Amino acid sequence: MNIRIGITQTPKELEVELDDDEGAKAVEELVQAVKAESGIVWLTDKKGRRIGVPAAKLAWVEVGPQSEGRRVGFSAL
Repeated sequence: MNIRIGITQTPKELEVELDDDEGAKAVEELVQAVKAESGIVWLTDKKGRRIGVPAAKLAWVEVGPQSEGRRVGFSAL
């Protein structure tokens, strides 16, 4: 599962790739943290890295299927 997160007052978005079961749990934690306006939500991606997301600065969240990798294409015009 791929989660993209927008944080207020930053031009870039945060993209985290999680396992499907972890992704569902992470989205639920983000929703609960935003409702409570509490501290930082910690996510652990597929590579084991921990990412802290400040709940009070959350702008938007996009949840999508796991990416298949980056595709590079060339076209002949």
